Amino acid sequence: MPSAKPIGVFDSGYGGLTILKDLENTLPGYDFVYLGDNARAPYGTRSFESVYRYTLESVKWFFDNGSPLVVLACNTASAKALRTIQQHDLPKMNRHNRVLGVIRPTTEVIGNFTKTNNIGILATTGTVQSNSYKIEIEKFFPGLHVFQQACPMWVPLIENNEHHGAGADYFVRQGIDKLLAQSDNIDTILLGCTHYPLLIDKIRQHVLPEVQVVSQGKIVSGSLADYLQRHPEMDERCSKNGEIIFYTTDSAEDFNDHAAIFYGKPVRSKHLAL
Repeated sequence: MPSAKPIGVFDSGYGGLTILKDLENTLPGYDFVYLGDNARAPYGTRSFESVYRYTLESVKWFFDNGSPLVVLACNTASAKALRTIQQHDLPKMNRHNRVLGVIRPTTEVIGNFTKTNNIGILATTGTVQSNSYKIEIEKFFPGLHVFQQACPMWVPLIENNEHHGAGADYFVRQGIDKLLAQSDNIDTILLGCTHYPLLIDKIRQHVLPEVQVVSQGKIVSGSLADYLQRHPEMDERCSKNGEIIFYTTDSAEDFNDHAAIFYGKPVRSKHLAL
């Protein structure tokens, strides 16, 4: 049995740090290594082929450095690359390793939040176009009506630290209005992008109090904890020294400056050339 190594957490940039924060809280003591592919972000508007290729390169890097388990903490990568990597590439790379995403654990439970069977999803253009949420929700909750709305301006606002300003209010209201115009019965809104929890307070200001706004962090972290409990052979391969290491494919200085917005505390990263 090889020595235990950190769990890999991958994102196209910063958004996955909101997932990492919940993973750290749910699995205290576990080691994590985070990689943000900031040099090629954003993924949301890129083609399926580009997202797949970039994600596969990153997964290979994690595996080459010993991580037995990689979480794609990015909705676009989960939507456009995960299935192909799991079915086509993983058996050839290492059949004992695993790559998990954020869409499946979310869709397994999202139907439990709604009383009207009408769910809205706010996400990037790439995630919406993939229809991954509709496809996965249909498997677990075939009676649900799912409505999607792409919000292409939200990620740039957040990454430029403009999400507290009046300009953000305009674009948040625009996205919500377009979503709610599709159905009067939406009572649950899923934030299908890991950036969007930073806008959750503004989002709640523009919906009725009875509408639930659901972010993914606690759902994904709870699902991973359950997975490790059900697979002790994988849990044994995950190191537990309470260490977290950060890498970015772009400027480490820029990453450090922006990362605290998402992670909630200072970050010291290293540059990685893929």
